[in-house]
Amino acid sequence: MWAGPPLSRPQHHQHPSLHRDNYTHKDKRLQETEPNDQQLLNRGDGESVRAVDRIPAVPVHAHDDFVSLAELEDSLLKNLFRGYQKWVRPVQHANDTITVRFGLKISQLVDVDEKNQLMTTNVWLWQEWIDVKLKWNPDDYGGITSIRVPSETIWLPDIVLYENADGRFEGSLMTKAIVRWDGTITWTPPASYKSSCTMDVTFFPFDRQNCSMKFGSWTYDGNMVDLVLVDHYVDRKDFFDNGEWEILNATGVKGSRRDGVYWYPFITYSFILKRLPLFYTLFLIIPCLGLSFLTVLVFYLPSDEGEKLSLSTSVLVSLTVFLLVIEEIIPSSSKVIPLIGEYLLFIMIFVTFSIIVTVFVINVHHRSSATYHPMAPWVKSLFLQRLPRLLCMRGHTDRYHYPDMELRSPEPKPQKGVGRRGAPAHSSSQPRGPLGAKEDEHQAWLAMLEKATNSVRYISRHIKKEHFIREVVQDWKFVAQVLDRIFLWAFLTVSILGTILIFTPALQMYLSTPS
Repeated sequence: MWAGPPLSRPQHHQHPSLHRDNYTHKDKRLQETEPNDQQLLNRGDGESVRAVDRIPAVPVHAHDDFVSLAELEDSLLKNLFRGYQKWVRPVQHANDTITVRFGLKISQLVDVDEKNQLMTTNVWLWQEWIDVKLKWNPDDYGGITSIRVPSETIWLPDIVLYENADGRFEGSLMTKAIVRWDGTITWTPPASYKSSCTMDVTFFPFDRQNCSMKFGSWTYDGNMVDLVLVDHYVDRKDFFDNGEWEILNATGVKGSRRDGVYWYPFITYSFILKRLPLFYTLFLIIPCLGLSFLTVLVFYLPSDEGEKLSLSTSVLVSLTVFLLVIEEIIPSSSKVIPLIGEYLLFIMIFVTFSIIVTVFVINVHHRSSATYHPMAPWVKSLFLQRLPRLLCMRGHTDRYHYPDMELRSPEPKPQKGVGRRGAPAHSSSQPRGPLGAKEDEHQAWLAMLEKATNSVRYISRHIKKEHFIREVVQDWKFVAQVLDRIFLWAFLTVSILGTILIFTPALQMYLSTPS
C-alpha cells in the first residue's frame, strides 16, 4: 500500500503564533480520541485494522518547523497500516513470487548431546523481503526512510527449522522488523534451537560430527515464496567459543524437494564440529592405559605372595566402572562401537586372560613330587636350561641327577665261630675263661657300632630325600617364574601393540583435520 502525502491544511492569514496555538489545541483533541501507535499495533489483528480504518490521517506539514519527528512517524504508521492485513501475501499479482533473502549468524554453540543426539545453538536469522503494501515517499514525511514495527503486525514468510527436536519449530523471539521506504523489510530475530543430529561416535573422543540445520517455509511453496542464500558461509564474527567443541566449517546450500506439482525450497547449513579431547584424554584414556599396564605388572609379582589374583580382579572391576561411565556418555547404538569402548573391551579381555594365566602359574608354582606332579625331561630342558637364557634370567642348575641311594642297610657278616648272639660256635656248655669274656665284650661293641651305623645311614637317606623333594619344589617354582616372565613380555607387547593399533587411525584423522 502506498502511503500518500499527508493532507494539507487550507492557508489562513493568521498570526503565526495564533496559527500554532490553534494547531496545538487540535492535536490535543485528536490525542484524546485516538489510540497511540503502540496500543494500536499491540491489539489483535482484526481489531487493529478496524481501529486504523476509523482514524483519519493526521494533517501535518512535513516542512513546518513545529512538527516533530514523532508526529511524522505517527502519521506514517497510521497511513501505512490503514487496511493492512498481515495474513495476506503482499504481492500485486497472483503469480508474483516473494523472494526472501536468508542468512544465518551463530552466536553460541550451547551443547552437543551425544546421548540424545541433539545440538543446541543460539543463532540470528537474517531475513529480507519486499512488502509492496508498505511503501511511502520519504519527502512527504520529513525524510523518514525507515521505521521499526513489531513483527507480529506484518506479514512473515513463516520460515522454520525442519529438524527441530523440542517441538518449538519457530524458536525465535518476535522482535521488531525494519521497514524501509521502498517496502524492503529486514527482520533479524534471535533464536535458540535444539536440532536433531545423527552422531557418529566411532572415533570418540577424537571424533568429528556433521550436524545440519534445514530452514524453509512451512506453508508456502516455491511459486509463492522463494529462498535466496545471502552467503554460503555462516557468520561467526560474534561466536562465543565452546569449551568442548570447535567449529571447523559452517556452510549453507540451497535445495528443494518436490511434492507433486509443487516444489518447496529450503536452505541447509552444515556444521563440521571437532571435539576437543583433552578432558576425556586426561580423565578416561590415561586411567585406562594405567589399568592395562597394571595388568602387565601382575606377572611381576611373586607367585607365593597371593596378591596376583586380587590385583587382577581389582583391575577388572575398575574397567567395568569405566565402561558404565562410557555408556552414560555415548548413544546406545548397535551400528558402531566407539573407539574408547573397543579399547575398554580389549583391556577387559586382556585382564580376563591374565587371570586365567595367573591361576595356571600359581598351580605350577605349588607343584611338587608330593602332589604327584613329576617333572618331564622336556620341561626340565626347556624351562630350566633354554628359556632362562633367552629371557635374561639367572641359570638354574638341574638338581635331579643324584647317585643311587641304598635304601637298605647291608646285613652284617656273621663272625666265624660266633653264634647268633655273638657266642662261639662250640658247645656253650664248656666253661669260659678270661679270654672268652673279653671276646664277648668285643662282640657287644661290634653290635652297638653296627646299630649306630644303620641309624646314621637312615638319617642320611632321610635328609637326602627331603633335600630332593625341596629341590623339586624349587624347580617347579622356577618354572613358574619363567612362565611369569614369558607372560610379562607377551602381555606387555600385546598391550602396547593393541593400544597403538586402536588409537592410531583416530589420531591420524584428528591430526590431519585442518583447524
